[in-house]
Amino acid sequence: KILRIDMGAEDGPKVTEEPLGDYAGLGGRALTSSIISREVDPLCHPLGADNKLVIAPGLLSGTTAAMSGRISVGCKSPLTGTIKEANAGGQPSQVLARLGYAAIVLEGRPKDDTLYKVFINKDGVKITPDNSLKMLGNYDLVEKVKEEYGDKIACISIGPAGEMKMSGASVAFTDMELRPTRHAGRGGVGAVMGAKGVKVIVLDDTGMKMRSPKDPEKFKEANRVWIEGLRKHPVTGEGLPAYGTNVLTNVINEAGAYPTKNFMLGRFEGCSKISEGRIL
Repeated sequence: KILRIDMGAEDGPKVTEEPLGDYAGLGGRALTSSIISREVDPLCHPLGADNKLVIAPGLLSGTTAAMSGRISVGCKSPLTGTIKEANAGGQPSQVLARLGYAAIVLEGRPKDDTLYKVFINKDGVKITPDNSLKMLGNYDLVEKVKEEYGDKIACISIGPAGEMKMSGASVAFTDMELRPTRHAGRGGVGAVMGAKGVKVIVLDDTGMKMRSPKDPEKFKEANRVWIEGLRKHPVTGEGLPAYGTNVLTNVINEAGAYPTKNFMLGRFEGCSKISEGRIL
């Protein structure tokens, strides 16, 4: 289902839940971009009430499937003025999916500068104003949130840049150690979250089970084949584990797809100086 939170409702933030409807069968980037393209006026101000911020796990998030932990963030970008998708790893995608949500949609805009925290668990959604969180960095924010909700949680948050609506601000996602190390960094999605007045979304899937496929045996076998393929491939089996995503630097550059000078160019002459061998 889709969780919609209207931050600009007359009597304060309003929560509604609805079935996927026309969006059935979509997840991740396909879902975030579909919602933005259908529901957001392309001429709206990126930081205004008419823009929306959509956060969606993948179709297989919350299951035992390998590589199913990415989460997508979509909106109209304050940086480019166009539709934008940014994605990240971390635990929130798995937790959000196990809670039964295909997407969170932040809509509207608060009437003042009040900052809010959103808590989601098996019992529902609670939105609380909390200006004590203002201007906290993501690490300090998560530490403070842990004091209230414990450490069996996952967090989606913004730092001071997001609050100040800076056009390069990211949205942070916590990793397995509950550190906000994973970032959806493209297009200023953090600024849009800041414009919605949301500092942090806290997820707690205590009491929820792993999502189960209709045919567990077929799913298990497909996952086994998929994992075997990942291990055997030179990029996913060797390059990425050793060097991280920076192993793709030269590959992308040679393909003419390395974003240079705001993508006026697809190649960067100094690429070899920032490739995996140099960085390490």
